[in-house]
Amino acid sequence: MFKKILIANRGEIACRVIKTARRMGIATVAVYSDADRNALHVKMADEAVHIGPSPANQSYIVIDRIMDAIRQTGAEAVHPGYGFLSENPKFAQALQAAGVAFIGPPVKAIEAMGDKITSKKLAQEAGVSTVPGHMGLIADADEAIRIAGQIGYPVMIKASAGGGGKGMRIAWKEDEVREGFQSSKNEAANSFGDDRIFIEKFVTQPRHIEIQVLADSHGNAVYLHERECSIQRRNQKVIEEAPSPFLDEETRAAMGAQSVALAQAVGYTSAGTVEFIVDGDRNFYFLEMNTRLQVEHPVTEMITGIDLVEQMIRVAAGEKLPFGQSDLTINGWAIESRLYAEDPYRGFLPSIGRLTRYRPPVEEATDQRAVRNDTGVFEGGEISMFYDPMIAKLCTWAPTRAEAIEEMRLALDGFELEGIGHNLPFLAAVMDHPKFTSGEMTTAFIAEEFPNGFDGVALVDVTLKRIAAAVTAMHRISEIRRTRISGRMDNHERHVGSDWNVAVQGQSFDTLVKADRNGADVTVAGQTLRVESTWQPGQPLARLTVDGSPLVLKAARIPGGYRVRHRGADLKVHVRTPRQAALALLMPEKVATDTSRLLLCPMPGLIVKVDVAVGDEVQEGQTLCTVEAMKMENILRAERRGVVSKVNAAAGDSLAVDDVIMEFE
Repeated sequence: MFKKILIANRGEIACRVIKTARRMGIATVAVYSDADRNALHVKMADEAVHIGPSPANQSYIVIDRIMDAIRQTGAEAVHPGYGFLSENPKFAQALQAAGVAFIGPPVKAIEAMGDKITSKKLAQEAGVSTVPGHMGLIADADEAIRIAGQIGYPVMIKASAGGGGKGMRIAWKEDEVREGFQSSKNEAANSFGDDRIFIEKFVTQPRHIEIQVLADSHGNAVYLHERECSIQRRNQKVIEEAPSPFLDEETRAAMGAQSVALAQAVGYTSAGTVEFIVDGDRNFYFLEMNTRLQVEHPVTEMITGIDLVEQMIRVAAGEKLPFGQSDLTINGWAIESRLYAEDPYRGFLPSIGRLTRYRPPVEEATDQRAVRNDTGVFEGGEISMFYDPMIAKLCTWAPTRAEAIEEMRLALDGFELEGIGHNLPFLAAVMDHPKFTSGEMTTAFIAEEFPNGFDGVALVDVTLKRIAAAVTAMHRISEIRRTRISGRMDNHERHVGSDWNVAVQGQSFDTLVKADRNGADVTVAGQTLRVESTWQPGQPLARLTVDGSPLVLKAARIPGGYRVRHRGADLKVHVRTPRQAALALLMPEKVATDTSRLLLCPMPGLIVKVDVAVGDEVQEGQTLCTVEAMKMENILRAERRGVVSKVNAAAGDSLAVDDVIMEFE
């Protein structure tokens, strides 16, 4: 077995590999860029080597810098994680030439299956059903438009060396092909150092289901069942689960057998994933093979009990798989929610900054429930603009799918995260969505169910009453504390009343609270609810029990009440005396500032190009400029017709959120 391995990656996957290596008694080496000098994976590793500037194309994907780190530390093997150099055959060749083990598949397998164009050709030759598309390389945008017309719209423009949604665009017409082709090439070059592009038919209403395979160098290969990855946004997975609620045993076995056969045909070893598009009749079509560990691998580990990273290390060391296909049963259900530094209230645009509060739920595992949080950040750390916006992968397990979903709801409710925009509210909203809970989602789920973006959840009356009761009890505790402030004037003792009015989500509830030593009975709209909690003023997370059922609220004081976040809703809850409530109705509403004549930067990022100039007349939907953030290019378009009166930014400028890019007459 290896004595020391280097992890050629960063963030949560580097931390994940370090944990397994430490358990196996293997020393670890981390590599880091300028931006990651104080990163968690650097602190966790036994050694760390600086490899260059912050941009990935000057550090993490520069093979020579990784090889220098290997020579400095004497590492015997390298785990590439995912992304960066994980599917780069030149990197695997460099390791092989240096006599260093690659904890991944052989070079020929990477070349055969890691390149999406070659893998599709091989799949076709092997008789595997594939999605119609153009398998050759595409030289320029004009050729891309011609090919897209032959295939038929809509089409998917994809980076050959891509992954994680990078370098992917869906085009429904010629103009979108031209724009998408160039953006895909740019993203592919920046993320993978390879700008080759291909095009295939975009199958509408599909499910994205993938099979995890594992093979050793002794001819043994197995599949570890499937993962459902249909909840995606911009082709990037958001929520995954294992097994799939859609597959039956027959389809699962057929997909698994085909995946293993394909892996063995190219001499594959280590962990890999064969991805399929599955239609409503359970017909499946080969999409691609990822010759690396997948981001969503934890859900497979939770239903099989197999540590995939450990098996990758053992296979790379020449060991045989210690189990066969018949040993791999499905135990329970697991769900993963990807927590991203993306603000759902601003169109899921990237958010950067310092994590002023980061308190994930406690990780635990029993025979009835489990919570796991894979992360690469810590409280006080920075979210950088240079890398993927993932903060953590929150996973839950339970014996059934319904129970696993409920565990995820509670885990999301209790996840404290402040300082940046993040998608926790959106993840919570999905967990309560009837289409998700029924298991009837497709890859179009987010586009169909949230066509205008996400602006929070409107909670049902039953939940609002529970929140009103809880906040009334919490407010009473706060008011009692205020009466106990020392240094009061004589004869000015303040009494806390029992009658209150709670205004939330456009509704008004009169409440009556009667407290005792163990809690309070709160009457809301004629219904009495028992509220019990150990919450104290100042605590940002309130864990309560309302009528015997748990209720977890993120609560912060605001003038006249509380900001409460729960299950995807972000609420201003005002608690007033009856007289205060009557007077509040007479107060005028604050009018929002008019920004309709301004183009504001929606995220911290870099201006790639500006497409218009002062005096230009623009039409609705016309491209105004392109902003790059977290390896993704975002095209900003005109919302309406107008004339550009001022341009405040140029290509190469770094802007903050809400900086004015241009103004209109």
